[in-house]
Amino acid sequence: MLAQTMADALARRGLHYGWIVVAVTFLTSLSIAGTVGLGGVFITPVAQEFGWNAADMSSVFAIRLLLFGLMAPFAAAFMERYGVRNVIVLALVLVTGGMAAGVMAASLWQFVLLWGVVVGLGTGLTAMVLGATVASRWFDERRGLVLGLLTAAVATGQLAFLPLAAWLTEHFGWRVALVPTMASLGLAAVLVLLFMQDRPADVGQRAFGAAPPRPGEAPAPPPARAGNVGAAVLRAFGILAESARSLPFWVLFGTFFICGLSTAGLVQTHFISLCGDFGMPQVDAAATLAMMGAFDFVGTILSGWLSDRYNNRNLLFWYYGLRGLSLLWLPQSAFTFYGLSLFAMFYGLDWVATVPPTVKLAGRYFGAEKAPLVFGWIFAGHQIGSAVAAWGGGLSRALLASYLPAFYIAGALCLVAAASVFLLRDRRAPAREPAPA
Repeated sequence: MLAQTMADALARRGLHYGWIVVAVTFLTSLSIAGTVGLGGVFITPVAQEFGWNAADMSSVFAIRLLLFGLMAPFAAAFMERYGVRNVIVLALVLVTGGMAAGVMAASLWQFVLLWGVVVGLGTGLTAMVLGATVASRWFDERRGLVLGLLTAAVATGQLAFLPLAAWLTEHFGWRVALVPTMASLGLAAVLVLLFMQDRPADVGQRAFGAAPPRPGEAPAPPPARAGNVGAAVLRAFGILAESARSLPFWVLFGTFFICGLSTAGLVQTHFISLCGDFGMPQVDAAATLAMMGAFDFVGTILSGWLSDRYNNRNLLFWYYGLRGLSLLWLPQSAFTFYGLSLFAMFYGLDWVATVPPTVKLAGRYFGAEKAPLVFGWIFAGHQIGSAVAAWGGGLSRALLASYLPAFYIAGALCLVAAASVFLLRDRRAPAREPAPA
């Protein structure tokens, strides 16, 4: 097997195969997230082509964002049952097929089915639980840094394709603008099939930073994958029932709801249209979002590094507080190049910096083995918030002729999230649990 050969070659050079898994996961997350972010470019041209309004197209992307989150806990359970590689391949097939078929759509219900439901299910099979799963399985040390890298891939992917997609849409139409994302999805599928492995034991290794084996001790075999789809779903609901009895779960769920409401659902979906209302060309607005993505890449990796070293609750206070202030300031920027550049820097550094400390807190309160599933449910809250903002922003534009009320509400809620993190009490991480069968 190519993966085993590469793992052995890297081991002889003192390198861990987990970094190859991180690289493949990074490209996969970047590519899948790119399809989530294209909604900000497509809302206006697709609506104009078919004679719809912003609320009509917003409903398509609201469904996608909702499924992107609601599938997360089940995706974690499916990864336990069927393996990470199999779930990723299925996700890539659904996303690529749904986006390609959408090119031929001619009515709103077809866009809802293909770009809303099919692509939403596909993206939801990975979402951010993929990064949490890879980090928890492959790394005992540097876990926060890995979470930062993979989280940056998700957030940056949602923004990185936008400038090119906006330029292609303006010059060749929105259908041609799908090509770069589709090519990236295809490359990711090939690399996943060649190099992705579920656990370190699959290539005869231990997690990075794990205690060395005793003399003569072989690496532990991967846990058996017992049960079927029903068992995986029941496990996901069982973890929800167990974790929902604790205050930390609801604090993390509620703050992540606000996180999604103030990022993917609002800024990612409506920022380009908002700038258009103030006379900014679509390509320039997309470039501003890409600038946010560049700052986000730095900020999220830095957040992962910080989450390994500082109190994660305090980090969340600063992240939500600064994000709220930046959103409240945005309407005062006058939508000039200087004003938006300043907003892009401060807001971008904080785009999804909340993810590494949230994942770390989930592990601290619920244990390393349960953390991916618990975080899956917390991430569902994130995407419920995203869907509310995606739909609510479009409704605000349709009824009030302005997106600004939605931005003011999101900024105020971020300040509420900043204060609510102090409901969490510091506690020591629970003892490590055995992996589930």
